[in-house]
Amino acid sequence: MSGLSRRSMLRGAAGAGLGLLAAPALTACGSASADAVTEGPVRLSLWTHDPGYIKTFQRAVGDRSLMRGSRFDYRMRFTNAAGSDVVTRMIAQAVADGNTPDLAGVIIDQFPRVMGSSIAENLFVDLSETVRPYGNTLLKLAPYSVGSTPYGLDSDNSVSVLYYRQDVFAEHGVPEDTETWQELARHGKRLYDRHRISLGMVSTGDNGSIVNGFLQFLLQRGGEVFDVDGNLTLDSAEAVETLDFMARGVQSGFLMSLPDPYGGSCAAALKSGRLAATVMPNWYKVYGLEANVPEQKGKWRIRTLPRFAKGGHLASTLGGTAFCVLKDKPHTEAALELLRRVYLTREGQLLRYRSGGFLPTLSTLYEDAELRAITDDYLGGQRVFDVYGEAVADLPTFYQAQGMQILTDALGGTILRALQGRTSAAAALNDGIEAYRQQFKR
Repeated sequence: MSGLSRRSMLRGAAGAGLGLLAAPALTACGSASADAVTEGPVRLSLWTHDPGYIKTFQRAVGDRSLMRGSRFDYRMRFTNAAGSDVVTRMIAQAVADGNTPDLAGVIIDQFPRVMGSSIAENLFVDLSETVRPYGNTLLKLAPYSVGSTPYGLDSDNSVSVLYYRQDVFAEHGVPEDTETWQELARHGKRLYDRHRISLGMVSTGDNGSIVNGFLQFLLQRGGEVFDVDGNLTLDSAEAVETLDFMARGVQSGFLMSLPDPYGGSCAAALKSGRLAATVMPNWYKVYGLEANVPEQKGKWRIRTLPRFAKGGHLASTLGGTAFCVLKDKPHTEAALELLRRVYLTREGQLLRYRSGGFLPTLSTLYEDAELRAITDDYLGGQRVFDVYGEAVADLPTFYQAQGMQILTDALGGTILRALQGRTSAAAALNDGIEAYRQQFKR
C-alpha cells in the first residue's frame, strides 16, 4: 500500500472515533520519502515507556558478539513517554505524515488500539516470515497479532508464579507443595482467622488492575476472554468459577483486597507480614518485592501455581511489552535486523535477561544450561529456571481483540461488586458482558 493511501486509511480510522489525540511531535530520524538504507551507519529512533528497554538496546548495539556480521553500524535515539502516549503520538504522527519511530514498544493493554481499521497493518511490519522458522518455540505472539498476523515480539514471557514467604509457611504449617487452590484457600482462611495473614490479593482500585487480577486467575483456570478470531468467549463456566473463587477468598480473608499490587497499602501489607503470598509474574520480584521489602531478601520463594480442582494450567501470565517495527521507513530493514538479533537469538535473549530480568520468549532456552544454573539471592539462592521451565511448558495463551479496553471498562465495576459481596459472580459477569456488547459493535 502506498504512503498516501496508508495515511488516508489512518485518517479515516481517526475520523471513525478511535480516540486519536492531537499531540506534540516526538523527535525521530528520517522520513518516509527517503531511500531505504541497506547497510552502513544508521541512527534508529526507539520510543518506549520503560528505561529498562533503553538500557537493554543500548547494551545490545554495543555488544560486539551480538552485532558481529551485521551490515549496519547502529546508533540509537531514544524517546521515553507514557505507554499510552507512545501509541497516541505514533498514530497521530503517521496521520500527519510526521516523524514516527523506527521501533516502538507497545504495552500489551495498548495494542488493542491498533487492532481495528487496519491500523496495525498500515503502521507495522508483518512479522510472519520473521518468526516462521521458530514455529511453536516462540511464545507470546498471540496478544500482538491481528488474526493470524503477528506485528510485535514480546520482551518478556511474564510468567505468573506463586511468590510465598517460606518462613511464614514453615511457622504456620502451610505445605509449600499444596496441590490445589482449594487446599491453599483452606490454609489461608485458617491463617487469617488466627493471625490476620493472607496468602494472596485482589485489586480493587482502577478498572485495569481489577480486571487484570481476574484475568490472571481466569487464564490459569483455562478460560479465555476472546478467541483467536476476536469473538468474546467470557460467558463461560470457567469465568464464573474463577470470579466466585476470588470473591469467596476475599470474604474468608484468604485473599486481601488492595487498591493495586504496587502502592503504599500493598507495601505496608508486605512489610507487616500480613501478605505472605501472592500470584504475580516474574517481573514482580523487582517491581513489587525488592522495591518495597528489600529487607525480606532470602525469605521469599517461587513455585508453580496450585491447580484449580476442575482443571487448567500450572501457570498464568500478566503484562508484557512488544516491540514493533514501523514499515516503509528508510531504516525499516535495519530496525528489523536489530529486533531479530536482540529478540530471536540465544545471545540476544540472554542479554535481555541479564540486562533487565526479561524471561526468554524462546521455549528452548528454558533448558539452556547457563540459564538453568542461575540462582537468585533474593529468593534464597533458588534456581528459578527450574520453576519457570515447568511453568512455561503449561502456559496459557492470551488472545486480545479490538474491544479489549472497552471490555476492561465494562467489567471493572461489576467484578468489584462481586468481590465486595454485593452481587453474584454470574450476575457480575452478565452485567459486564451486556455493557460491553452495548458499547462495542463488531
